[in-house]
Formats: sequence, C-alpha cells, structure tokens
Amino acid sequence: MKRKNQVQGLGNLLLFVIFIFLTIAGCEKQKKPWEGVMPPKAEKIAKELTIHNDTRIDNYFWLNQRENPKVIKYLEDENDYLKKVMGHTEKFQDLLFDEIVSRIKQTDISVPYKHNGYYYYSRYEEGKEYPIYCRKKGDLEANEEIMLNVNDIAEGHEFCRVKSAKYLVLGSYSTLSTEMRILDANNPNGKFKIFQPREKDHEYSISHYEDKFYIVTNWNAKNFRLMETNEFQTNKENWQEVIPHRDDVLLQDIEIFKDYLVVSERAKGLNQIRVINQGTKEEHYLDFGEAAYMAYVSTNREFDTDVLRYGYTSMTTPNSTYDYNMTSKEKTLLKQQEVLGDFDVNNYQSERLYAKARDGVEVPISIVYRKGFTRNGKHPLLLYGYGSYGYSMEATFSSVRLSLLDRGFAYAIAHIRGGQEMGRWWYEDGKLLKKKNTFTDFIDCAEFLIEQDLTNSDKLFAMGGSAGGLLVGAVMNMRPDLFKGIVAGVPWVDVVTTMLDDSVPLTTSEYDEWGNPNDKEYYDYMLSYSPYDNVEEKDYPALLVTTGLHDSQVQYWEPAKWVAKLRDKKTDDNLLILHTNMKAGHGGKSGRFERYRETALEYAFMLDQLGINK
Repeated sequence: MKRKNQVQGLGNLLLFVIFIFLTIAGCEKQKKPWEGVMPPKAEKIAKELTIHNDTRIDNYFWLNQRENPKVIKYLEDENDYLKKVMGHTEKFQDLLFDEIVSRIKQTDISVPYKHNGYYYYSRYEEGKEYPIYCRKKGDLEANEEIMLNVNDIAEGHEFCRVKSAKYLVLGSYSTLSTEMRILDANNPNGKFKIFQPREKDHEYSISHYEDKFYIVTNWNAKNFRLMETNEFQTNKENWQEVIPHRDDVLLQDIEIFKDYLVVSERAKGLNQIRVINQGTKEEHYLDFGEAAYMAYVSTNREFDTDVLRYGYTSMTTPNSTYDYNMTSKEKTLLKQQEVLGDFDVNNYQSERLYAKARDGVEVPISIVYRKGFTRNGKHPLLLYGYGSYGYSMEATFSSVRLSLLDRGFAYAIAHIRGGQEMGRWWYEDGKLLKKKNTFTDFIDCAEFLIEQDLTNSDKLFAMGGSAGGLLVGAVMNMRPDLFKGIVAGVPWVDVVTTMLDDSVPLTTSEYDEWGNPNDKEYYDYMLSYSPYDNVEEKDYPALLVTTGLHDSQVQYWEPAKWVAKLRDKKTDDNLLILHTNMKAGHGGKSGRFERYRETALEYAFMLDQLGINK
C-alpha cells in the first residue's frame, strides 16, 4: 500500500514536472519579439513652468533643443530601437509596400478639362514620384506643353480669376474670418478694392455672374447662406438673400454657369449636389445611391455649358469622374481610378452606422470590410478619427486600405464632433470649451462597435494624425483598456506648453480653435485633456508614434517628449516605438510611392500585434 502510494506520488510529481515544462515551453513560444531589447531612456532635466499660480514640472522640456547633439542622439536611439523591435517584420513591411504600390497605375493621366481653347491635365510617368502639369491647344491630338504648377506660390493666400473672367480675386484667410479683394481683369495694373472688410467670425467666398456677385456667407447664418449684390455695391449692407440659411443643411460652395447654379451642400453628414435652372428656378439633386460616399464638384472652367463635371467615390468605389448634363439629367463616366491586381468591387461592403454619444447625440460611423465579415466580435478593426478645425472626414475609397481588409480587418471612420459633417454646430460643439466632446464621441463610437460585435478590445486599433494624434492621445489616457494598439502620426500632444509659446508657428492663430491658455479658464480646460500632461502610471496599449524632425506644424519634440514620459510612467510591457524621419516635415515622406513605406510600417505594427505576418 505504501509502495503504491509512493508510485502514485512519483507519478503525480512527474505529471507536475511535465506540466511545468510545457508551461515554460509555451511561455517561451509566446515571448514577445521585443523582450530583452532595452528601449532608450531620455534624461530627466526638471523644468518648472508656472502660470496662474500653477506649476508643472516638465522633465523632458530640453528635447526642444534641435541643435543639441544629445537630442539628435536620443531620436536616433529611438529609431535604432524601432529597427530592433520591428526587425522581424522587415520582410513583411517590404511585402506590404510592394503590395500597396502594385495596385497603383504608374503611368496615368487625369481627365482633361477645357478652358479658353486649351485642354489642361496632369499625368504621371512610370517610376516618377510627382505629377507633370500639361496643356494642349485646340484638341487632345495637339502638341503637349509642360507647364509650371503655381498653385502654392503664396501660402495662406488665394489668387484666382472668377469664371466669368471679368474680375481678378485676391483672398486672405484666417481661422474664422475672410477678406476678399477684387480688380477689373481688363485693368490688371490697377488697385484691388476690398469686397467686404474683414470682420471677426465672418467667413465668405464670392463668385461672379453677369453684373452680380454671389456670396456664400455665414453672416447671421451658422450653416451659411447664399447672397447676391450688384458688382459696384459689394459691402454686406447691400447683399440680398438667394438661398436662406437652414438649420439642417450646410451650404458649402456654389458653381455658376450661364444657365445653371450648382450648389454643394451637406445634409445628414453626406455631400449633396443641387442643380438650379437660373431661368425657370426649377431644381433637382443628383442621386448617388450609396449609404456612405463623397461627391464633389470638379473642375468646371467653361461658363456657357450645360455640362457639369463632378467626382464621386465611396469606401467601395474608386474615385470616378463624371460629366452630367444638367438639362437631360444624363451622366457619363469619363474615368474611374484603376486599381491593379485582383481588386473586385463586389468583394467589399460598406455601411453607415450611428453610435449614440453619452449626451444623446448620434455620431455617424462609416465602415467598410470584405464580404464574409461576420458580426461575431472576433475581427480586428481600425477606427480612424480627426475631429478638429471643422474638417469633415469623407467616406472615400483607398486601394492602400485593401491590405488590411484582405487580412480580415474592418476599417471605420468616426465622424466625431469637431468636424463639420453634420453642420457648423457639429464643429462648434467640438472646439474650445467643448473640445472633450471630440474625445468622448470617439470613445462612444469604439464602445458601440464592440457592442455591435464588430470587434473586441483585444483587436481594436485607433489611428489619427496631427490633431487626430491629439485625439488618440487623449482617448488613450481616458480609456486605454478599449484598444489593442494605437497609431499616432505627427501627434499634437503637448497642448498647453505649445499654446503658451507664441514663438511656435501657428500658436496665436490657433486661439480660435483651442482657446488662449493665458486665460485661466482655458488653461485649466486644456490641461485636463492634454495627452502629455495626463500620462499616468498605468497600463497603455501598444503604441507607434511617428514624427518629422523638420515639422513646423507639430514640432518633433512633442511626440518625443510624450514617448519619453510614457516610457517612464507606463506599467505594461506593450510595445512603444517612436519613428522620427530625420529629413521630413509634417507630411512625412513626399512622392506618391515613398510615403507608403511609413504606411507599411504602420500596418505591419498592427498586424504583428495580432500575430499576422503574411
């Protein structure tokens, strides 16, 4: 009996040893590729920042010294660390890059448009990164003239000639105000006349037709309205209403033809194109037939025509150019973006969903996935957002995105407040002292997608760039448990310090968007959400941060400081990497192909978190 018990005891011990061995072996198999690689550790040099009787200690303030060799070394060390911890994905990154580029038609040409006897177009040549702007006289068989692109000669200003060709127009813009100046085109050496003097919070644009100017204005009209005035009496006191303000429709722009007025509007978050006969006043809307899309008036230089050129795209439809006969209401497809490879539009599906925010507002979500995607909560999903400056995120097609969709991802855009999708109020409800609505909307959209079994928190990723980087940074502090990983591109994360530094480009002009922290009310509010100031000792999701050393819009040191502070504070072992492009600015690498190197890195980062490497 005793021997039997001894045998049983030895057997149990053997099973226990085998269990421990298998457990250890299993753990070794699950070892993270970056384990054992020591990340850089930025030196702490305390800097006291005091205002409103409040003192903040910034240990990484010194990283703003661009010429300091220690700063450059730290950034290079972070880049070296990235290479080490992502080294096992290098071949996968190359595969993703080749895959993305292989879908792009290398030799391509835009649809020409006619203006003053010339056909204008742009084209790409195989192996070249940038477009060539050209024209041909008379017809498309004529000799090609290569032209210089002069669109960006004066940053912050716009110089053009109205379609009627009677006036030259010079526009000057600030965040929330406009001033236009006009000059008789037959007297180009004359003096420009102010159309309507700049006023705080007054934005307007102008077009000319016969002897009148048409003005799209937000004067006493939050969602804008259309006014007209005699060409010799341009001050707003002389303006007469043509299209009134509507609470539920945002008036975006107009295009004037000899017999038609075309109005670009936004209703229920979607673009609309409205055609009005100038003589009969009869009107109709173009029908697009999809739940989530973007439609826009394209280049229309001809004045005496009944043909409107417009563009259309959706999350499943490549960018398409149409000519639309405003009299017969017939449309002709001129060109659709060609996607090389085995792309088939019928393999993908998009939807428009609505998440209820915590204050009861319904937030639109545009989502696309490959057919066969089931709502079982097991699929990865990338949620993208921006939500600032009244910039609307459109539901457009991306051949690049196919590399995620074809690997089981869904891709969703959260049309959160701070954008202008639902009208001007949508923007105003996500700025200044209401900025946190932007962040809570995004969180509520993420929770909604999980509740709808479209994903789960172990497979949900978030992405945003610039002010969208602020978004994901703030959200990561508020609800780190919601996400498997975050990709923050050139993120604006050191909000308070930057907005208190008027030597940084754009700071003072940004007061209309964020507030002036020299005012204590705004200081306290901005401090409550600034990602850098709210880093805590807790677990965070995996994080990839990108920046450019020569970025003048979001200075490189903001992401660098943020990463350094996160390294010091966070309590998890999730991957945290910073990639600094030592030659690039805010837009990253230029060129139509090279910029996708960074996309390949971002995609590899997310896919690798899920164990997907092919």
